[in-house]
Amino acid sequence: MLLEIEDLSVSYGRIEALHGISLKVEAGEVVTLIGANGAGKTTTMKAISGLLPAGRGKITFDGEDITNLRADRRVVKGISQAPEGRGIFPGMTVMENLQMGAYTRSKKGTERQADLDRVFGLFPRLAERRTQIAGTMSGGEQQMLTIGRALMSHPRVLLLDEPSMGLAPKLIQQIFSIIREINSQGTTVLVVEQNAQQALSVAHRAYILETGSVVKEGQGRELLGDPAVKAAYLGVA
Repeated sequence: MLLEIEDLSVSYGRIEALHGISLKVEAGEVVTLIGANGAGKTTTMKAISGLLPAGRGKITFDGEDITNLRADRRVVKGISQAPEGRGIFPGMTVMENLQMGAYTRSKKGTERQADLDRVFGLFPRLAERRTQIAGTMSGGEQQMLTIGRALMSHPRVLLLDEPSMGLAPKLIQQIFSIIREINSQGTTVLVVEQNAQQALSVAHRAYILETGSVVKEGQGRELLGDPAVKAAYLGVA
């Protein structure tokens, strides 16, 4: 098992946001977390990446307990996050943003260049705009940059938090096609997404969160056909 969460609870002050959730991500999978606003999806991602401390429970990565490991050390281990809301450096160029994503990597030019070539292969638009100030790009281009920057750390697990947020339907299709391609290249993906249709279509497995608890899990395609999931998340009565 590449990534495993056991009985994880996370609190904001006295308010417990996650109530002992457990989930697993195997190497080579795309796993998705779906749920309404406030369900605990982003909190889960931040706990995995080390941006929020665990109140109780355990996070294991490739057999190692990383529950108390600093966030930057988790990046070195192979966990990288593309955050909700993009979080690019708006005053820096596309190239500078990508270089920031590679800060944990070896200084050997060949390794960084290979990562950069991969990103530009996935996102040709970023290659075209490499000298452009990131804050002047469209929302879709900024989302591509966010994912590309996360890939520059050469992660074993890529955490994607709401990658389709604020994008037009055509761009959403493109982003999820790229997620499939990233996975086919060997990167394991854990994605949080409110667009349940797209998320379940791309996922090998999925977990449904409600008010900080896992209430259902299963194969992505299986949950797409589940009447309760259709009613709650797909707008189908």
